[in-house]
Amino acid sequence: MVIELLKMKIPPKLREKYIQKDAEIWTAALAKYPGFIGKEVWINPNDLTEVVLIIRWETREHWDAVPEAVLQAIALKFDTAMGKSYPIVESTEYQVRKFPYS
Repeated sequence: MVIELLKMKIPPKLREKYIQKDAEIWTAALAKYPGFIGKEVWINPNDLTEVVLIIRWETREHWDAVPEAVLQAIALKFDTAMGKSYPIVESTEYQVRKFPYS
């Protein structure tokens, strides 16, 4: 499994709208692609501007299979719904390491 971690800074008064629109637009669109496992939204209780998205994919190949044109179209729809763009301040990838049982 591959984990995509995205961190954004969102004004606290818009955080709930951001999370709702993300679920309606981004999550709904990505869920249509093979290999999409799920998504979590993490909020930092010590920094009300921080929103972290954790997206799980079966493999890196599944993640990469989402066409760039589709990603751009989803981003435009999302930015339009939010009224502006909120850039990603951190983007990281992790792989889940499974150990064999003894």
